[in-house]
Amino acid sequence: MRDHGGNLDQARARFGGAAAEWIDLSTGINRVCWPVPALPPDCWTALPQAGRQADLIEAARAAYGTQAPVLPVAGAQAAIQMLPQILPRGSARVLAPTYNEHAACLRAAGWQVTEVATPEALAGADLAVVVNPNNPDGRCHAPGALRALAGQVGRLVVDESFCDARPDLSVAAWAGEAGLVVLRSFGKFYGLAGLRLGFVLADAGLLADMAARLGPWAVSGPAQVIGAQALRDRDWQAETVARLRQETLQLDALAARRGWTLAGGCELFRLYHTPDAAAAQDHLARARIWSRIFPWSPDLIRLGLPGGGAEWARLAAELA
Repeated sequence: MRDHGGNLDQARARFGGAAAEWIDLSTGINRVCWPVPALPPDCWTALPQAGRQADLIEAARAAYGTQAPVLPVAGAQAAIQMLPQILPRGSARVLAPTYNEHAACLRAAGWQVTEVATPEALAGADLAVVVNPNNPDGRCHAPGALRALAGQVGRLVVDESFCDARPDLSVAAWAGEAGLVVLRSFGKFYGLAGLRLGFVLADAGLLADMAARLGPWAVSGPAQVIGAQALRDRDWQAETVARLRQETLQLDALAARRGWTLAGGCELFRLYHTPDAAAAQDHLARARIWSRIFPWSPDLIRLGLPGGGAEWARLAAELA
């Protein structure tokens, strides 16, 4: 098993407690989710409908500011796993450290994978991967620079799973040009990761190949309905971005009181330097607050943002 956040079962096995007692801050998932309304009964009882799929695609195009072809998938992870399987094998370079599924899925599919530290080192690869904003450090890349990079590699995959609060960083408007592939996650910003919904934006030929392999019902009926409605809810989106930006400052202040220093992050998570990340995680876990540490760093700890006043109060007490 690869190392990931969201592994609350492991936390409970080690530290005890019922699931309801825990605050899971080990992911970058918004803990104040989009308010799901009552759904049409037939989205549960009937097969996913082509009309609803088309409506979801149009809502995604409008939300992401693009006219590129769009393919809904069962979370961005589904695309991360599929792309290495259907593209011709060759050399892949991944801007790292980053979300570990990119390099792992490429290696599993037989690619020669090199993890590099700078965008310039991606040039010349058959396939290059950039996460923007990056997970876990929040590193950002200018859209113009990424568009230029797309012309220097065979294909450029830009994972924009944390881009909803930073639309100014998106290259979605250019998806499909010069082999540019854009991945979007729905579940993180909208706080509905269990729905398993994401999108691939790319040239029509690549998406047709992916769609043929996925089959006729790649996403569920509820995902079609919820996704389309949430993507069109501009008031909730604006209010959520404003709240997240204020709360990142609040979390940074709490961490500073503990003596941690900011190492990076974005609107959905923060990364801090600590004297001992494992000890910091254990301290929070004894209070039933789960965080994320990394096997490649002894001092970095990542926290998502709490959801609501009670969660903030518990975290503040432990960081005091």
